[in-house]
Amino acid sequence: MADKKVVVAGATGLVGNAALRHFGGAGGCDVVALARRRPRELYGARYVPIDLTDPSQCLQAAAEMKGATHLVYAALYEAPNLIDGWRDPNQIRTNDLMLRHLMAALEPVAPTLRHVALLQGTKAYGVHVRPLTVPAREGRSEMYEQPNFYWAQENFLRELQNGKAWHWSILRPVLIVGLAMGGAMDLIPPLGVYAAMLREQGRALDYPGGAARVSQAVDVDLLARAIAWSGEADAARNEAFNVTNGDVFTWENIWPAIADALDMKPGAAVPLSLAQEYPKWIAPWDELRRKHDLIAPGLEAFVGLSFQYADYSMRHGQTQSGPPSIVSTVKINQAGFTEMMDTEAMFRKWFRQAKASRLLP
Repeated sequence: MADKKVVVAGATGLVGNAALRHFGGAGGCDVVALARRRPRELYGARYVPIDLTDPSQCLQAAAEMKGATHLVYAALYEAPNLIDGWRDPNQIRTNDLMLRHLMAALEPVAPTLRHVALLQGTKAYGVHVRPLTVPAREGRSEMYEQPNFYWAQENFLRELQNGKAWHWSILRPVLIVGLAMGGAMDLIPPLGVYAAMLREQGRALDYPGGAARVSQAVDVDLLARAIAWSGEADAARNEAFNVTNGDVFTWENIWPAIADALDMKPGAAVPLSLAQEYPKWIAPWDELRRKHDLIAPGLEAFVGLSFQYADYSMRHGQTQSGPPSIVSTVKINQAGFTEMMDTEAMFRKWFRQAKASRLLP
C-alpha cells in the first residue's frame, strides 16, 4: 500500500498537472486528481470530476479522498477579464469558498493528513498594483492592505490548522512556465500560436511586448518539486516561500532563445496586443492544426485567457522601462530547497516539448 495519498486540486492547470506528473512518477504514491475537466494526462492518478464552488460535489468526492496524507491546492478561479479580476471582490470570495468547501469535505475523511500546500504568487507583494520592494521578502514585504484571495485562504488555513497535527506551506512562485491547455496564465500556447502565425507568412519572430523590465520565472516542474519538498521538510512547517529559477531575465534578452527553440530567426520590436489580435488567428490556426496534424484543440480551448496574460507579462503598451520585479529566494534556499534552473533553458525545454507532443507546429 502507498505510504502517501496525494490529492491534487486543480489538476488540469499548470501547477496541478505538474504536481500529478511529479507524484505520479515518484512511486509509492496514490494520487487523486480533482478538476472540472479531465486532465489531458493523468500520470497514473485517479480522476475525480468536481466543481469546488459546489459544496455538495465536494462532499460527494469525500470517499475518493479518504486517507489523504497530502493536499496540493492548485485550484484557481479567474474572472473573464483576467487582470481587472485580480481586484474583484467576487473573485476573492469564490476562491475563498472553494478552499473552504474542499477542506470541509477532506478533513473528516483524512485523519492522517500531514500537509496542505497552498499556492500564492507575487500579488502577495502587490505587484499588480505597485512596484515591488526589491527584493520582495516573505514576512516583510506582503501587501496585506490590498484585498486578495490569498489573504482569505491563508487566514482560513491558519485558523483551521491551529492545534492540529498537519501543517501547511505556502509557495509563492513568480512567472510560471510549463504547458497546460486552456489555462489563464500559461505563456507557451499564446507565444507558440503567435510564432506559428508569423512563420506561416515566412516572417521572423518579432517581439510584440513593451519596454523592458527585469523579472524572474520558474519552471513548473521545479515548482512541483518545491511543493513536494515542503510537504516533508520540518523547516517548511507553516511557512511561506518564494520560488524562482534562481536567475533573472528580460523578455528582449531571452527572445533570441525563444526564436531558436521555435526554429525561427528573431525579428524586430513590433508592438502588438496578442489579446486584441488573436480573433484573426482562429481560422488560420484551424488550418495549421489540419496541415501539421496537431493534437492541440481550437484556439480558445488551447490558449484560454493566456493571450491577456502574455500582454500583461510582456508589458504591451508600456513605453518606459518598468521597475524590476524581483523576489528573494534566500529563505527557501536556507530551509533546504536549493534547486535552480537556467530560464533560457526552461523556455527552450517547453517550446521543444510543445512541438514534440504536436501541440505546436
